[in-house]
Amino acid sequence: MPTAKKESAVADLRERLADAKNLILTDYTGLTVAEIKRLRTELRKDGNTYAVVKNTLFRIAAGDELAAALETFLAGPTGVVFAGEDPVAPAKALKTFGDSVRAVNVKAAYIDGKVVDAKQVAVLASLPSKQELLAKLVGSLSSPLRGLVTVLSGNQSGLVRVLNAIREQKNVAVA
Repeated sequence: MPTAKKESAVADLRERLADAKNLILTDYTGLTVAEIKRLRTELRKDGNTYAVVKNTLFRIAAGDELAAALETFLAGPTGVVFAGEDPVAPAKALKTFGDSVRAVNVKAAYIDGKVVDAKQVAVLASLPSKQELLAKLVGSLSSPLRGLVTVLSGNQSGLVRVLNAIREQKNVAVA
């Protein structure tokens, strides 16, 4: 018989899962409470959250499809990063935390409806953020346009210089 506390925990997990677009499952073994608190602070900078979960309650809250996809990774101590649209930001935060405090063992991630392993999460951490990628895309798109504008304005300024030279020659010839 489920207790009210467990029902509340499952409801909270369901709400978090509904809000999260991406998940990263970690093994928090070896981390102290203070380190986990620091990790949560690091993840909150980008709007992500971290929770230590019980595997059975997570399976219940996740539903059949998600629980089946993550079943092999729901063993042992599990901490879950509930991430928004950008899966790169939490992966970078985990890497930054691991570099400065203590490495967090990533079990797997659930990104855009697909399960990816820890190696792919490490690759994500090495990518630029979504904002940086969008800025590079805009720069790449605007560069040829800027070149075209420069070439077209070069013809206009050349025409103005030629007309100015003709005007000066006529002024010299008249004087």
